[in-house]
Amino acid sequence: MTTTTGRAVTANLTLSLDGHYNGPGGPGDFGAFIPYVTGDVARDQMSRMWEHATTAVLGRVNAEGFLGFWPSVAADESADPRDRGYATWLVDSEKVIFSTTLTEAPWERARLVNGPVANVVADLKAGGEGDILVNSSASIIKPLLAADLLDRLYLMIVPEITGGGQRLFDDGLPATKWTLAYQETGVLGEMAVVYDRAR
Repeated sequence: MTTTTGRAVTANLTLSLDGHYNGPGGPGDFGAFIPYVTGDVARDQMSRMWEHATTAVLGRVNAEGFLGFWPSVAADESADPRDRGYATWLVDSEKVIFSTTLTEAPWERARLVNGPVANVVADLKAGGEGDILVNSSASIIKPLLAADLLDRLYLMIVPEITGGGQRLFDDGLPATKWTLAYQETGVLGEMAVVYDRAR
């Protein structure tokens, strides 16, 4: 993870055993994932991924969806401290939102961009401090994988075969090597793994 600024580009996503990040019902089909994402392993993985990050990168759909959920968690004193920690970080951090349709940023401390993902993220990496976290946005993770710009992957693997849905790792990606930096298994068989790009 060596860069001129020391900034790493990281990404997180939850995947089924057959490699999908949603089910066959389309982008909103997360039924197979729900039993696993509120467990201790998933919450600890969430805490791990934002610990060194200062910038959140989001697609429009996630930005709007997150806005409807996480600010209330940040304000909820009874929320799990790990959820509240992430929510507070997300609300307070710099946010870069990719959109071709929005004309106004839906969050405070956010800016809209409409340009090639690899170019925008390379520019972010060239300046500033702290990690850049691509936050559960496969539409951004995919072009970064294609451009070999990701330094770390935070993945949750759930023990479900969805039988359909969208895949993160499409054919045609450049061949790359990754090293395992962390792994943990939950009581339901879910796995948190962290992979670093071996350069």
